[in-house]
Amino acid sequence: MLTPPTTAKKPTERVQHGDVYIDEYEWLRDKDDPAVLAHLHEENAYTNARTEHLSLLREQIFEEIKGRTRETDLSVPVREGDWWYYTRTVEGKQYGIHCRAPISSPDDWEPPALDDAAQVAGLPGEQILLDDNVESEGHDFYALGSFDVSADGTRLLYGVDTEGDERYTVRVRSLVAGGEAFPDEIEGTGAGALFDQSGEHIFYTTVDDAWRPDTVWRHRVGQGPDAEEDAQVFHEPDERFWIGVGLTRSRRYLVIEAGSNVTSEAWLLSSDDPTGAFTVVWPRKDGVEYDIEHAVVNGHDRLLIVHNDDAVNFELVSVSADDPQGPRTTILAHNPAVRIEGVDAFRDFVALEYRREGLTRVAVACIPEDGGSSDDTLHELHFDEELFTVGVGGNPEWTQPSLRLGYGSFVTPSSVFDYDVRTRELTLRKQQPVLGEFDPELFEQKREWATAKDGTRIPISLVYRRDLVTPGEPAPLVLYGYGSYEASMDPSFGIPRLSLLDRGVVFAIAHVRGGGELGRLWYENGKKLHKKNTFTDFVESARHLIDEGWTSPDRLVAQGGSAGGLLMGAIANLAPKYFAGVLAEVPFVDPLTSILDPSLPLTVIEWDEWGDPLHDADVYAYMKSYSPLENVHESHYPRILAVTSLNDTRVLYVEPAKWVAKLRDVAGADALLKIEMAAGHGGVSGRYSAWRERAFSLAWMLDVIGAHPTGE
Repeated sequence: MLTPPTTAKKPTERVQHGDVYIDEYEWLRDKDDPAVLAHLHEENAYTNARTEHLSLLREQIFEEIKGRTRETDLSVPVREGDWWYYTRTVEGKQYGIHCRAPISSPDDWEPPALDDAAQVAGLPGEQILLDDNVESEGHDFYALGSFDVSADGTRLLYGVDTEGDERYTVRVRSLVAGGEAFPDEIEGTGAGALFDQSGEHIFYTTVDDAWRPDTVWRHRVGQGPDAEEDAQVFHEPDERFWIGVGLTRSRRYLVIEAGSNVTSEAWLLSSDDPTGAFTVVWPRKDGVEYDIEHAVVNGHDRLLIVHNDDAVNFELVSVSADDPQGPRTTILAHNPAVRIEGVDAFRDFVALEYRREGLTRVAVACIPEDGGSSDDTLHELHFDEELFTVGVGGNPEWTQPSLRLGYGSFVTPSSVFDYDVRTRELTLRKQQPVLGEFDPELFEQKREWATAKDGTRIPISLVYRRDLVTPGEPAPLVLYGYGSYEASMDPSFGIPRLSLLDRGVVFAIAHVRGGGELGRLWYENGKKLHKKNTFTDFVESARHLIDEGWTSPDRLVAQGGSAGGLLMGAIANLAPKYFAGVLAEVPFVDPLTSILDPSLPLTVIEWDEWGDPLHDADVYAYMKSYSPLENVHESHYPRILAVTSLNDTRVLYVEPAKWVAKLRDVAGADALLKIEMAAGHGGVSGRYSAWRERAFSLAWMLDVIGAHPTGE
């Protein structure tokens, strides 16, 4: 019988607010210690040995994912300036190839047809801007964090991370045949670097020792790699705030945004004056969040602002761009049943994104023309499915006559639509191809509602194959949850999930409090001193699915990642009897240790989400009462697989490493640790590598719930 690695105990004492906690595994934090690395390699070897019997199943699932995916493919082109921009993938290559092709005429807004020839060879006149396969050569990990083309189309900047630590090196290329080679190389940047309107300057961010983007810099193109010559444009000293820099769609303004989890502030600068001083839009006010969008109404520059000042679910107002702190015009007043999430402005229309009844929505209205009138009533786009996800994306052009949308559901593959604002017609540009025998009519999606002990109704979204699952007859089921940061886990399509569904597995999402599915209060009631609602909502969702005959405890696996990994650790302690297995991906399972240490990445900004246990004894006691690591106890735990990455800067690998060790020691739990030795928070890079990692997790879950046959 295989024996798990022995984790040495080296007690470390933590004393806080009079409480003494002995942490026996804190020594695992030092990843430069050869003993730590040796231990992690032992854990991987043990996990590989314990799951060796699943190797054929993993390979089968990998081939299923690969066989259903069109490997040589091309995204729907997006027009920007005089070019159509798109990304191609090629069979056998891990990464995408970023390309562009010239438009036929200035009035051409119809994307080129994506026929078979285009899928393989690209569009006529194609220019390859960046081939990620070439850039990634010689690296175990590769991620692109910045990608921008100058307004005149002659220069490209791109930022690359080859470690997984989310620090990027920015470089510049000429896109003109025979053009100059730029010496620029800016190391240690955050994501999202961009050109100013002239293309002569680059704006970028750097991070502090806690990995927080805290400073905006301006770099003059052509000055070389000497960052000492770059100008500091903005610095944010408050450790609760992250910053970013961008350019409005109109290209009229550069924007710096500073935001904590509960407060935001924006600064503007005319793009005609890139070396000038930014000015604040609304001074920050604790607890007030806002986003800005530039619009032109009757020839006047206006800022459309979505904010929550005395409007918990946010409202939309308009202010003068020249006097943003002056009079406000309310466009959409606060509605407790509608959570406004964002607004996009174009020359001739605006698009509003919002959430109602737990689902995303998009509405469009025309902007009145100078000296005339137009229909400025918001028209909501309607879709026939019970569950769906829709959102605005890929719309860089100020003057475009249509709106690009992304749409999908559990049963409808990801789809790209263009909405003609004048005719109100939707045109499908592309639907994610699913190769092989895929029949959407075989799949059923529906919504269930569980009831929490306080009477709150918790939505659960489900999908299954109607020919393999009979409601009321218990089936193997995977229940996914997250429940933090107001992030909504909306129904969407996934090719890897078909490998579950085709084996008779039901997939479900518990939309627990702490997420944003039902508005801002749904989030507020699942954070800080209400955090336990997230955990009990998930448990009640599992109980509901069992009571309604969807599944049984021996056929139910829980899945969650990052903050959802905290949820996994909490429910494993809270209600282990309901679950056969728990898959915890990059799990935040030692929250108190992390949130007590301001020197760790993300800690201080996280106090707005979890509370401040360093200075508040009540928060400390509350977090200690649910910390997955600190509440492991003698019990019969479900089978557990924790997946993490050595270079993760968001949830450090040490948390799941300590958790697995304690689960084995205290409870004798069957717990496995799988750690990627060359990856970050998002896991491995490269699509084939990612598919293999996904196959590993899917095979493990199928083994736990006993659903190996394909069901065919």
